[in-house]
Amino acid sequence: MINHVWGLLAHPDREWQQIRREGETVGHFFAHHVALLAAIPVVASLVGTTTFGWRFGGGEAHVLDLPTAVVLAVISYALIMAAVVAMGHVIHWLARRYPDRPSANRCILFAGYVATPMLLSGLVGFYPLVWLCAIAGIVGLAYSAYLLYTGIPSFLNIDQREGFIMSGSTLAIGVLVLEVLMATTVLMWGYGPELFG
Repeated sequence: MINHVWGLLAHPDREWQQIRREGETVGHFFAHHVALLAAIPVVASLVGTTTFGWRFGGGEAHVLDLPTAVVLAVISYALIMAAVVAMGHVIHWLARRYPDRPSANRCILFAGYVATPMLLSGLVGFYPLVWLCAIAGIVGLAYSAYLLYTGIPSFLNIDQREGFIMSGSTLAIGVLVLEVLMATTVLMWGYGPELFG
């Protein structure tokens, strides 16, 4: 797992080829990659919101109690895992017109690897300032978009032009999924005590 994380960040073109050759199963992938990386933003937010609290600008910090934060963490974790699976199915659906269409399982693997930078950007949740989380999220999204644009052509065995079109469509839907996930997260972590307390 760690080898692919570093490879995707340091030399994504070579890493995509390595990932493609491995033939990893979805079960192994979720256990050794997504499950661990999805825990980063969840654990960071749990610690950050119970220790420092959410800070919306210069106002007072909104600290969550531990039982509420644990419930929200479990829900957030499940939502992240579901978002990876959903994006895998989106990629599989969008690839329906290509002759070398990968299986839905391979598309889920690809979506999980593309999400790696966004999940790593969740480390800022240890000190949850809204503006800091927004900047880290934008950086993570930008690098995930780069991974998507560089990975799609070789993943689907298509040329760069077709890859650009496919990546653009995938990115547009992915941003919508991310917005829903972020809105849900902000509502849960921001209003958690009122909802679950």
